[in-house]
Amino acid sequence: MKALLFKNRFLLLAIATTLVLPLVLSSGSLATEVLIFAIAALGCNLLLGYTGLLSFGQGIFFGVGSYAAGLLAIRAGLPLVAIVPCAVLFGAVSAALVGWLSIRRQGVYFVLLTLAFSQMFYFVAYTLPDWTGGDNGLLGVPRLPLQVFGVTLLPADTAWQYYVIVALIFILTFWFMQRVVDSVFGHTLIAIRENEERTNAVGYDVKQFKIAAFTISGAVTGVAGALYAMMTGIAPLESIEYRTSELILIITVIGGTGNLFGSVIGAAFYVIVADMLSTIWPRWLLMLGVLLMAISLYMQQGLWGVIVKLTGYLRGREGRRHGAVIVKGKP
Repeated sequence: MKALLFKNRFLLLAIATTLVLPLVLSSGSLATEVLIFAIAALGCNLLLGYTGLLSFGQGIFFGVGSYAAGLLAIRAGLPLVAIVPCAVLFGAVSAALVGWLSIRRQGVYFVLLTLAFSQMFYFVAYTLPDWTGGDNGLLGVPRLPLQVFGVTLLPADTAWQYYVIVALIFILTFWFMQRVVDSVFGHTLIAIRENEERTNAVGYDVKQFKIAAFTISGAVTGVAGALYAMMTGIAPLESIEYRTSELILIITVIGGTGNLFGSVIGAAFYVIVADMLSTIWPRWLLMLGVLLMAISLYMQQGLWGVIVKLTGYLRGREGRRHGAVIVKGKP
């Protein structure tokens, strides 16, 4: 039993997060936003934390998911159970295309390619107002309930009711991503991150693994974009802009790369702190910049790394105290 709990400890932490957020936040929309950006950060973490790819293309997949959800809900009238898989498909296809072209270069050139694709998708969306709404965005995206064969299982009339739906999707996504990173595929991605040339020499097709990582990352990020569009009622043009990629990267780095639950911590920290600071000081982004510099200089593993170090310190202190008691009690 203990072994099973330890194996699924991060999934249990993710489930606990969905239960704690309603207790500490008064806004259902804010709690929903935390989970949505946590899903987006999970996709980014697979590329950055596990594969070692710094991509500025996450906003592409987020925006594609937003537009897919808006168009399918408004024009096709599809239910939520059909829209989410479609968002997965569109996000995966766009990510496979971007990844297939971008991985032809490495280092700074790879980063610039993903940034160029981000700008290209942005201008494509801008020049197609009949489909995307142009600069105004795609308006009137409905917040759909969870229905199966016309039977409503979970309503979405209020923000907290929609939060329950997003929480279920978040838990399923986290479970899936945890299975991915714990598999042979996930360990191969880590090997690519640590030493790409040696992994290639062993016999693994590094390019195919990178494209697969891109595809999974895009699929997950597309889900986040679809849920965000339904939450806000709009698929804005900004969702596909490179600034969205920056936001997702910032959340991932703040939480900590190389651990999926770190993405959840990063999303919760950023969304909640940004909401608090924005009501206090209009220039709160300056404080965010200072925080990022502090993380870059002193907390390279993000907030999750700080938690791990603090836990290790407390355990070591408790162990030393316990050892001292035993020695003192000897005759």
